[in-house]
Amino acid sequence: MRLKRITALFVSMITAVSLIAGCGGVDKDKTVATLNGEPVKLGIANFAVRLQQANADDFYRQIFGEDVWSTDMSQSGSTMEESFKTDAISSVQEMYTLQLHMEEYGVSISDEEKAAINAAAEAFMSANSQDALDALGATEEIVEEYLTLTTIQSKMKEAIAAEADTDVSDEEAKTSSYSYVAFSESAMTGVVGVDSTESTESTEDASAAVKEKAEEFAEAIKTESLEDAAAAYGYNVNTATFTQDGEGTDEDLFAAIKDLKEGEITGAVETENGYFVARIDSEFDEEATEKTRQTMISERQDAFYDETLEGWKETEEWVVDEKVWKTVSFDNYFTLTKESTETEESTETVDAAENATELQ
Repeated sequence: MRLKRITALFVSMITAVSLIAGCGGVDKDKTVATLNGEPVKLGIANFAVRLQQANADDFYRQIFGEDVWSTDMSQSGSTMEESFKTDAISSVQEMYTLQLHMEEYGVSISDEEKAAINAAAEAFMSANSQDALDALGATEEIVEEYLTLTTIQSKMKEAIAAEADTDVSDEEAKTSSYSYVAFSESAMTGVVGVDSTESTESTEDASAAVKEKAEEFAEAIKTESLEDAAAAYGYNVNTATFTQDGEGTDEDLFAAIKDLKEGEITGAVETENGYFVARIDSEFDEEATEKTRQTMISERQDAFYDETLEGWKETEEWVVDEKVWKTVSFDNYFTLTKESTETEESTETVDAAENATELQ
């Protein structure tokens, strides 16, 4: 197993800055859930969600105010605290479910990884104040178990994803590249022949003026290159790519360019966002196609992982003790400090444990 320097073990070191009076913590040894009848301790679930809160606290309170955690920011019927807790307990279920299936995939934690996890837990405990650790519900044993679970989660995801269908053909991944000039009221401001101070009588007049400029440009490039014509008119030439399904490309523009051959140019294409004049630069852009292929492979692997996990979750019995889980609350605030880059670069851990030891 090759060793690798930690890049983000302590991206954010956590320190409590305003503990609310009356914070008594939680009973870490209580059973917050069971998986197939086996207990899951509250300490792990509490640490998982409070760690998430700690990493979000500074940003959320700065943007949304001190009451952010008790506010229904998304208008979903749940406060931010409740949303974080829902996500956290689901993540805990995922980690323990994956742990159950380790042997099926030949996944294990090596002695080297255990040593790295232990070292990371010790460093985490020593880097934080006792107040912060108490508020997080952190003990060295809890941090070690959390890191072990996230290490397993990372390794299992890799092992499961390896079984996905990653055979993506050139035809499936085919990606074309094109250059274009956009014409809209905002895009026309400041270009040759357009007075930015000139007002129009109506939206229809403005649209007609933009259309006229687009059609004039489309005529010009019949006798000169797209780039030369754009330079003469003071327009900007942009480049982009499109895949075979046109995802991410304006629908009207895609319809106009999808069947063109290399070097062919559209007329003035009307879309909801204005007009475009475009030229196909490559019907099969090798670099762009390879990027599309890798994106498709990653999407397939993610989907296969999700399907596999959901299949297990449907057959496993997971029961949450809502009364116990309710005892966890965001009754204090945290702020983050960062260790120096020199400290991060001088710390080493095993490659497989890297994701597990990103406390975030």
